[in-house]
Amino acid sequence: MFEKVLVALDFSQYSQKILDRIIQIPGIQDVILLHVLDATRPISRKWTCGQHFENVKVLMAEKQKSLENLGLKAHTKIDAINEITQSTISRMILEIAETENVSLIVLGARGINPIQELLLGSVSSFVLRHAKTNVLIMHFASLSADQKGALPSPSSTKLFSKVMVPTDFSEAASGTAELIKTIPGIEHVVLLHVVNRGDSQQEIDNYVKETQSRLVDMKKEFTSVGIEVYVHVRVGDPTEMILSVTNEDDVSLIAMSAHGKGWFHDLLLGSTTFTVARKTKTPILVLRARPET
Repeated sequence: MFEKVLVALDFSQYSQKILDRIIQIPGIQDVILLHVLDATRPISRKWTCGQHFENVKVLMAEKQKSLENLGLKAHTKIDAINEITQSTISRMILEIAETENVSLIVLGARGINPIQELLLGSVSSFVLRHAKTNVLIMHFASLSADQKGALPSPSSTKLFSKVMVPTDFSEAASGTAELIKTIPGIEHVVLLHVVNRGDSQQEIDNYVKETQSRLVDMKKEFTSVGIEVYVHVRVGDPTEMILSVTNEDDVSLIAMSAHGKGWFHDLLLGSTTFTVARKTKTPILVLRARPET
């Protein structure tokens, strides 16, 4: 499903955890490993010369070899931003993703702001908003910004084993559900709709009843291809309900559309999708275009 994947590396704990699970991405064949050196910061200038730059090349070669041992094609790219290029790490990632025509960008979530659970770093946030292709943000609940020492062992749960598919019944959300049905290896799907309107209890009850019926119809489509489905209808704030059900059902991945006319909206304007990506501790796949099959 996602044959050509761009993985942005910063050699943090998140980077290694991403590589531990990269083989679980359906259809993956070709991986571009990208590291962007930020020469605009004094501490980073040291990494663009001499032995420090050589260390980066050695590390990238090691990661490339580990992927090739898994049977994947792997390529490395090391680029730098400086006062002359007047670019940013985020823009460099987007430029290379477009030039290489990748079907998926994979990033780690590394927000360090302790206010309001801002778990999405500035690079991941910018890429998620502006990418023209699909983006997978890899959250890892077991890793904290100040954690020291050895890494936890890779999760035994497969990335695509139990996928949460929230829907506002928009065309984009329906397209996401259709795509999820075609991805091999998915064992369980959690369908969720959140009722967030209604001027009276009777009106809310009517929406809930109507929604349950529509979700049951969606469930039949998934079960017809051998996927076990759990259906949920919640009333309240879409973001909070998505996060709550994700935790309750021990979801391995959240899949959402970048666009929609309901509570998904558009990532450039602010949306439920973007807010979930900020707050969740579960990997989230944000879909913009149907990957080539």
